[in-house]
Order: sequence, then structure tokens, then C-alpha cells
Amino acid sequence: MSERIYARYWLETGDDPRRAAEAIAGEQSSGTFVALAGETPELKARAGARVESLELLERVAQPSLPGGMSAPFYTRCHLTLSWPIENLGPSLPNLMATVAGNLFELRQVSGLRLLELKLPPAFAAAYPGPAFGIEGTRALAGVHEGPLIGTIIKPSVGLDAQETAAQVRQLIDGGIDFIKDDELQADGPHCPFEERVRAVMRVVDDAAQRHGRKVMVAFNLTGELDQMKRRHDLVLSLGGTCVMASLNSIGLVGLLELRRHAALPIHAHRNGWGYLSRSPALGWDYAPWQQIWRLAGADHLHVNGLRNKFSEPDDSVIAAARSVLRPLWDEAPMAAMPVFSSGQTGLQAAGTWAALGRADLIHAAGGGIFGHPGGIAAGVAAMREAWRAAMQGVPIAEHARSHPALQAALEVW
Repeated sequence: MSERIYARYWLETGDDPRRAAEAIAGEQSSGTFVALAGETPELKARAGARVESLELLERVAQPSLPGGMSAPFYTRCHLTLSWPIENLGPSLPNLMATVAGNLFELRQVSGLRLLELKLPPAFAAAYPGPAFGIEGTRALAGVHEGPLIGTIIKPSVGLDAQETAAQVRQLIDGGIDFIKDDELQADGPHCPFEERVRAVMRVVDDAAQRHGRKVMVAFNLTGELDQMKRRHDLVLSLGGTCVMASLNSIGLVGLLELRRHAALPIHAHRNGWGYLSRSPALGWDYAPWQQIWRLAGADHLHVNGLRNKFSEPDDSVIAAARSVLRPLWDEAPMAAMPVFSSGQTGLQAAGTWAALGRADLIHAAGGGIFGHPGGIAAGVAAMREAWRAAMQGVPIAEHARSHPALQAALEVW
């Protein structure tokens, strides 16, 4: 029997739900808006998408999205479709066109969101997934238990290469595990990529000689394909241990080509995620989205953070992190490391630990470290002690009594 691809959606429609479901299935496989002689019953049985299930949820008076059909009411449901893999083969770019293509634009659709994706193992054979993931990242960073305590170069832009390197020196001397460029800083004329990497790596190498551990720095190489490959090779040649790319900027093919070329972990930033997800009636849930990017080779994936500065609620953040940590297949888990960021301090450590039950993550704090009254080293120490307390099941205020850096942090976090 043919292997099939399964996708589950939240659907809202002003049409009869079964008719709308069949229209979506036809649009995304062998059919079109009128019957064609070439779509024989045999061809449709072989290549047509199937409506696997349709669960009616509720009716509402108004459509969630404009431009659809006018109707006296709109029905919301859960819809599961499937496709034979022979339609496209194990191809991620063509998978995107199949499960998240023109169906969003259909007139019958007044709301549609991709909730879940189940892929056959042929995709695991076609794509290697993360080259480093959790274990490789821990080995390179020299952090074998607990989270990687990280931060972002701030201000996001405006520092030149030497000023950036000076900040990196302070962070490394303060005991940080992981540093990343801001997604807005790539190769601007005020802080060119090559100059920045060379200046920072001099600091990293000098600190490694003094401390016996090389801090991981994710350099933002986002750009065109050849630029990204050259930038990766520069980081590699200078002894760097991580590169970063903005997924929605470089696209799926960009990450696939970077993964094929790379010999370093790829820190994948999701900036722009809001336009794919913020409306509950349109776009993607995080679980299927990250699944595609993990297959394409992302080693680290941003998931936002608890009590973050953006609009995403905590339950969505934890669901995102769990999806990144969940194996894709039993025989090919393709583990990636979730990255918590956005307005983070040690106050989120206990909740994050309680929800996940593991610390295979990067916890990146900007103001939570830089804003410590005792300076950067005290900020890093406070973050680390907050996580120790969380993992030991000790209330943070109690743990802080014997850890002055954490006690001082609680007054400003």
C-alpha cells in the first residue's frame, strides 16, 4: 500500500463542510474547479487527496477572514486530509506547496490553520535533519547538564566590530555559555560580517586559552546562498562553533543548501513567525512548521519564552518547545534544541523546567543579564542559580538567601 502524507487543519467555511473539504482536497491534488475528462476515477483513486476525517465543532455568525463566500452562518471543524507520497515524492519544497499552498485562498475557506503533519519515513531517508542537535551542541559548548545560559548582542545594531568584540569579552569573562548576533545584525557597512567575526573570534580564542572552554557564538550569516556559504566557511576557518540564519528570510531551499554545506550547528531564528501564526484563523501551528525546518537541518529553533514581551501565551510557548524536543520518528528522532528568549530572566526557569521536565535548551536573556546591578558576571550567575534552584525543586526566593547574585537579581527582575 502507498505511503501517505497526513495533515490536520482547523477549517471555517460558509459552504457545506463536506463540500468544502472535497474542494480543498481537489485543489491540492488532481482536481480543479470544474470536472475534467482527464481526471478519471482511476487517476483520482491513485493521485487524489482523501478526506480522512471531518469533525464539526461549532457555528458562528461572522467569517473570520474577508473575501470568502457570503453565508447565513459559518461552520468550524477539524479536517484531516491525506495524499499519496507518489504525488510529490519526499520533497520538502513540494510538500509545502501541497499542505500549505492554494488551499488558504479558496473562496469556500473563511478560516484555515495547519495543526498537525504526519510524514512517512521516506522523508527521513531523503533529509538528514540536524547535524548536531542537542548532543552535538552540548559537546561543542562544553555544557553537559542544565541549560545553556545565553544572551544576544545588544544594542541589536549600532555597535561596530570592535565594540561587539568588547561586549563578547565581558560576557565570556562573566561565564556565559552561548552568545548570538541579533537577527538585525548580519553584514551592514557599520559592522561588516568578516570584520565582526575576526574580532569576536580573537576574543573567543583568547578566552578559551584562559578558561579552558570555548563559548559558542552564533554569527548571523543570513544572506544569499553563495554569501552564506562563504560566511560559514570563514567562521569555520577561524574556529567558530555556530552559525545563525533567519528562516523566513532565506527560505526552505536556503536552509537546505546551507545544511548540505555546513560543518557547524545552524541556529535557526524564526523572526517573522507572527505573520504565519498570530491570527488563530489563519496559518500554522508551530508543531508542523518546526517539523519541516528540523528536517531541513535546523539544530536550534526559537520558541519564544514564558511571560515574553510578545503576544504569544505561555501554553503556546511550551507546546512549541515540546514539539521541537519530540522525536520525528522512532528510528530517526532528529532532535533539535529549543531556544527560549524574549524578555527572559531567571524567574522563568522554574516554570520552564516544570513544563518540560528537562533542560535541553538554550535560555537567552538580554536585560535579565545586562541589567543586573552587580554587572554581567553577576547576571549570568543569577540565571544559572535560578536554574539550579528550579532543577532541585527549591523555591527561588529560598535559594537566593545563600546566593547573593540571585538575591540581588530578584530585586530587579
